[in-house]
Amino acid sequence: MLVKAGLIDESQLNQALSEQRTRGGRIGSALTRLGFITEDTLVKFLSAQFRVPSVDLSRDSIDPGAVSVIPAEMARRYEVIPVKRKGRLLSLAMANPSDVYAIEDIKFHTGLEVEPIVAAESAIRKVLDKYYEVTTELEPVLQKAQSEVMTAMEEMDGEDIEFLEMEEDEEDISQLRASGKSAPVTKLVNFLITDAVRRGASDIHIEPYERILRVRFRVDGVLREVLSPPYRLKGAIISRIKIMATLDIAERRIPQDGRIKVKVGAKTVDLRVSIVPTLYGEKVVMRILDKSGLMLDMTDLGFEETDLKVFLKAIEQPYGIILVTGPTGSGKSTTLYSALSRLNTPNVHILTVEDPVEYNLRGINQVQVNEEIGLSFATALRAFLRQSPNIVMVGEIRDAETAEIAIRAALTGHMVLSTIHTNDSPSTINRLIDMGIEPFLVSASVTLIQAQRLVRKICARCKEQIEPDYRILEEAGIAREEIEGFPIYRGRGCAECANTGYKGRIAIFEVMPVSPRVRQLILKRSSNSAIQQVAKEEGMKTLREDVLLKLKKGITTIDEVLRQTASMEK
Repeated sequence: MLVKAGLIDESQLNQALSEQRTRGGRIGSALTRLGFITEDTLVKFLSAQFRVPSVDLSRDSIDPGAVSVIPAEMARRYEVIPVKRKGRLLSLAMANPSDVYAIEDIKFHTGLEVEPIVAAESAIRKVLDKYYEVTTELEPVLQKAQSEVMTAMEEMDGEDIEFLEMEEDEEDISQLRASGKSAPVTKLVNFLITDAVRRGASDIHIEPYERILRVRFRVDGVLREVLSPPYRLKGAIISRIKIMATLDIAERRIPQDGRIKVKVGAKTVDLRVSIVPTLYGEKVVMRILDKSGLMLDMTDLGFEETDLKVFLKAIEQPYGIILVTGPTGSGKSTTLYSALSRLNTPNVHILTVEDPVEYNLRGINQVQVNEEIGLSFATALRAFLRQSPNIVMVGEIRDAETAEIAIRAALTGHMVLSTIHTNDSPSTINRLIDMGIEPFLVSASVTLIQAQRLVRKICARCKEQIEPDYRILEEAGIAREEIEGFPIYRGRGCAECANTGYKGRIAIFEVMPVSPRVRQLILKRSSNSAIQQVAKEEGMKTLREDVLLKLKKGITTIDEVLRQTASMEK
């Protein structure tokens, strides 16, 4: 295109191609290095050619809040800089606006629409160094690991290097076991675990794709890409994790689950390991269970004062069922553990059945489900009733059998706490009926249903007031008058919050006591909306109302409100 436009000639192009083969990089970089074209000319040409705007990163301001949307590793890999974000549109400075792979990957990672903008490659690199810290601690580990891989390849008597990337089913198990114990791979896995705990991550995801290995941490409920180790280390990394979790290295066709206990500094941390075979190899997820981060004081969870009083009154009753509902990762277990911690006194007998037991609580008898030997929720619950407990906690009501036994326990004088997967409190009633539980049993046994979600809190260090975009709110079904007059904040992004603008999470709740009026509706098999209407008349705040309250109090942001209300009834 440059030759056709008369900006370079064929001879210059051939020299640039030779330079590119020698030193790597983009053809545009080679042309500018050789002095055949200036960066400004190249940027203007690309802007006109691809019909996208250009930006001078040395002059135009960059929104730090937009920078935090993309992790450093991803920004450096694609050499891109997020310049600004408006609603769901992310303006992205790129040296190559035709890099569709980069655009699609960033769309997938952020969930935003991407608007490419052309910028000079040298300017992008300068801004990368300014806004994204270089992770120097890991570089020697990766370099040494890469060096060992290269040495191993040289010792293969001239065999094709591609054989190292053969299907894992053909790999030598003894070599995998040895590589899983090698010092560089051990250091790399240890680093990942240590770094995840230090950042307060709840999960580590190690994901193989075609010729790419991606590592992501889930921090405050949001996945962030942190690293892309050499693809050749895939087998060794997964083998190391399997060795630590005492799993079968040779088995790569079926899912495996295990557990690792590690000490990170002064913390003892449990890791729940789940390995699943995918198209390009085994995917690993390690759930980090850090007891030091478990909030057992109910006042810290995010309850509004009136909701907390209603919840405490319900759990202090001598019998009945209390159900906590919400999607995976919404803090249900934390709420139940907090309730049990409050009820845990020397004169009370508490039994729990969980899958798995996430945290060990002193003074509480906890049982782990083991389906392989027939120890299910229902089996354990039946056995519990012969142990004369005061309070029983069932990790999850998954089927009619467990629900029936839990209801029978509640009707015979036991307090039962459990979780169930529904979207909100009113729909839980009909979920139980759909399981085959008679309405009169639901009406007689359930005393309170609580739905919840987790929202990210604004970082206190970089919190700043902003003018909200009411148009975006109205598109999401939130009327202007609902928040008008209240100061609205966001996190600008700083070192304390890793430039995300968020630090920590807080729960939003929908607490619905089963009142006499609600019991009558249950007996009539009334709709979810009818039950919700009566509950609201009796003082229940919906999840949407509670998250708006957190926004007006300056605890969370409009983006978090939109993220949470997208799945809620408006």
